[in-house]
Amino acid sequence: MRWTLQSKPEKEQVQKLQNELQVDEIIATLLVQRGITTYDQAKTFFRPTLDDLHNPYLMKDMDKAVSRIEKAIANGENILVFGDYDVDGTTAVSLVSSYLKSYYPNIATYIPDRYDEGYGISYKGIDYADDNGISLIIALDCGIKSIDHVDYANAKNIDFIICDHHRPGNELPNAVAVLDPKRDDCTYPYDELCGCGVGFKLIQALAENRNQSIFDLIPYLDLVATAIAADIVPITGENRVLAKFGLEVINSNPRPGIKALVQNVKKKVLTITDVVFIIAPRINAAGRIKHGNEAVALLTEFDLEQAEIFASEIEQHNADRKDLDKQITVEALAQIENNNEKDNFTTVIYQENWHKGVIGIVASRLTETYYRPTIVFTKSGDKLAASARSVKDFDVYNALEACAEHLEQFGGHMYAAGMTLKEENYQKFKDAFEKEVQKTIHPDLLIPEISVDLEINFSDINPKLIRLLSQFEPFGPQNMTPVFMTKNVNDTGYAKPLGKDNEHLKLFVKQNNSEGFGAIGFGLGNKLESTKNRKPFDVVYCIDENEFNGTVTVQLRLKDLKN
Repeated sequence: MRWTLQSKPEKEQVQKLQNELQVDEIIATLLVQRGITTYDQAKTFFRPTLDDLHNPYLMKDMDKAVSRIEKAIANGENILVFGDYDVDGTTAVSLVSSYLKSYYPNIATYIPDRYDEGYGISYKGIDYADDNGISLIIALDCGIKSIDHVDYANAKNIDFIICDHHRPGNELPNAVAVLDPKRDDCTYPYDELCGCGVGFKLIQALAENRNQSIFDLIPYLDLVATAIAADIVPITGENRVLAKFGLEVINSNPRPGIKALVQNVKKKVLTITDVVFIIAPRINAAGRIKHGNEAVALLTEFDLEQAEIFASEIEQHNADRKDLDKQITVEALAQIENNNEKDNFTTVIYQENWHKGVIGIVASRLTETYYRPTIVFTKSGDKLAASARSVKDFDVYNALEACAEHLEQFGGHMYAAGMTLKEENYQKFKDAFEKEVQKTIHPDLLIPEISVDLEINFSDINPKLIRLLSQFEPFGPQNMTPVFMTKNVNDTGYAKPLGKDNEHLKLFVKQNNSEGFGAIGFGLGNKLESTKNRKPFDVVYCIDENEFNGTVTVQLRLKDLKN
């Protein structure tokens, strides 16, 4: 594990912000590292309000989208809300369909089948619209590259409105409106929205047309916050506002579907991390194991008893998903061992009966064991389908592009991608991918990295610092939980392993004569020896608060330690 200490910002900049905000150097430094350098930026960061949201009509084609929807309603047309089967897609479909249904009945929803139709807009979905007299499809979290599909729909006199957040190709689909802040010709001030976020901008524009205010839309923000958390988009700008207020809805008055999912959770207040690890996997499990329609049914259900029935079914899918990904991970690790591939630059493995819905999760698990670009294949029809995962700072999409001659199709981004190929091309692709990564990856990138914000002393940790750090939430990409390093600390003889396999570590640490802190290191059980005999060691950690029997104490969540 390598520790990388972020470079310190310019002293003058930090001091200026320190004076303006009346905070200490640690807080001012963390803010400047996050690009917050003025009093006004800090105010927006610490006190986000719904007034910080941009005018939805600043998004290219928003006026066309709204007028086409209003025309459909005026003419009594049937509207289909279409979206992908993952969390971002199913929350977006739930958001837009439930908003439209609040004042117009002729709304249907459609989620493609992961196995039968695959990702994005499908011909089967367009045929479904045609068979059911639907003349307008609103596509969410997909469609930006669906040139042929939109032409196919146009030939059947079905109009499309695309709401997407993925990067467009050279040509845009011939739709009535294409809402995508990543369009080159779109000057919308914030381009990191997720698919559900773009859907929210659409209902915000529709609401303005109906003389509703942003406050009328607060009940929908639990869906938006769930999508922002699950889709791992930056928690900056508009996303930060939507996530903050969405979390408030999740914690105070969530829709029955989300309430049913979280009612057995012991925690009183859920964070973005809880949404990522508790709510998102369950919503995802529907599309992985059964069908994404089940997630939409749950998230649009307004009767709590019925929502609880849906939630228990989804809970079962999630349990099945966990069993599958555990079993496949064990088989995959054995395959790497048996093939003598532990020292490769890549992991590329295949078994025909692995469940297509969990190979992405398995790829993530394998990168935790062998830290390198990883691709897991399974059989899908007459082809092989795969999910790829990368390591920090390595662009797996570029590596796939270099091996494209062996692939039928591929798509994705820097850290995650999907692809299909013919079975006879599997070994050729595997060899080419290994060669390409070996040639292009910097050896350092094959060693997991902990990015450290600041070196501090334990004497710097006080109630005011902890209070201000809590106001940095919600955490996420580009606003991660601050990671600190402290040198020359000692365990006070309390160190002991935890967990059934002694995989975790519990300590009580002091630095010089400072106040001591309880510390827990998940997965650091193998570091017990380094803490023995009062040997000094260095730690990297996040500062947590731990509540036990009504008493709140400071606890350090260790990420690593070394002598």
